[in-house]
Amino acid sequence: MRSSAFRRGCAALLALAAVACAGVPTPRGPGTTAPASRFVVVRHAEKQTGTAAASDPSLTDAGRQRAARLAASLAEDPVVAVYATPYRRTRDTALPTAHMHGLQITEYDPRQPAPALVDALRDAHPRGTVLVVGHSNTAPAIAAALCACEVAAMGEDEYDHRYLIDIDGDGRVRLSDIPLP
Repeated sequence: MRSSAFRRGCAALLALAAVACAGVPTPRGPGTTAPASRFVVVRHAEKQTGTAAASDPSLTDAGRQRAARLAASLAEDPVVAVYATPYRRTRDTALPTAHMHGLQITEYDPRQPAPALVDALRDAHPRGTVLVVGHSNTAPAIAAALCACEVAAMGEDEYDHRYLIDIDGDGRVRLSDIPLP
């Protein structure tokens, strides 16, 4: 009978919809709705200092631990992309998150103006969570371009800023600066 076939078809569509929605971000607290997209912008973790490390330093032990904590903080997020500049310290900060989510790191040019980078990021990733690892002189500008708001400059000794920029389905933006211990 036609109504029986119709019900089976509806059930199949509902099952497909449930599977399709499985990767959609979930609400992040009581009374909140899930953001359509979330951008997590951080400065690279603690780097080696000294003459041998001057041009392209790697992370210190503390920096590797911070990179692992960053990855752990994003374990439940639907991370769809990970970006880092072509420097060892940013790639090493991004690597644990990329590995955890089975992603490759996409390099970007830190000299690119923040608004141009942000336009490309928003176009490429309208849904999901995107990690962007930058530098003390670029991370605040990237966060500011994403939220269209002011973000304070970052000191050369600050490694714990984690800017969360949530953009809902209506384009409303919310910035949070949540320290990463």
